[in-house]
Amino acid sequence: MGRHEQREQVFMLLFRVGFYAPEDMPAQVKLFLENSETELQEKDAAYIEAKEEAVREKLTQIDRIIDENTEGWDTKRMGKVELTVLRLAVYEILFDDDIPAGVAINEAVEIAKKFGQENSGGFVNAILAKIAKQGD
Repeated sequence: MGRHEQREQVFMLLFRVGFYAPEDMPAQVKLFLENSETELQEKDAAYIEAKEEAVREKLTQIDRIIDENTEGWDTKRMGKVELTVLRLAVYEILFDDDIPAGVAINEAVEIAKKFGQENSGGFVNAILAKIAKQGD
C-alpha cells in the first residue's frame, strides 16, 4: 500500500474522532482495522494506527492552530471532512519531519476533493498554505 492510500486510511479513521469520545477511540481503531474494505498488511495497519494516534495526541494544539489561521471559521463550524483533512495535514506539516509541507498540502487537497464538497479543496488549500508559510 502506498503512502497516498495509507493517508486516506488515516483520514477515514481520524474522521471517527468527531463522533466518538476519546475513550472509545481504541475500540474504534480496532474495529476499523479489522473491518477495512481495503486489505491491510500488518505494516500498513501499524502505520495507520500509529499516525492516527499521533494526530489525536496533538488535537488540542492542532485545532488551536487551525482556529488561529481562519477568519470567520473555527473548528466547531467546519464540516467534518474539511476539519479531519486539516487536522491530518497540519500534523504532517508541523510535526512529521518525513513529509514535506508541499506534499502534505497536495495530498490534503486531493482527499478534500474526493471526500468533501465542491469547494473543499480550495478551502483546505488556503488554510494550509497560510499555516505552512508561518512554519517556514
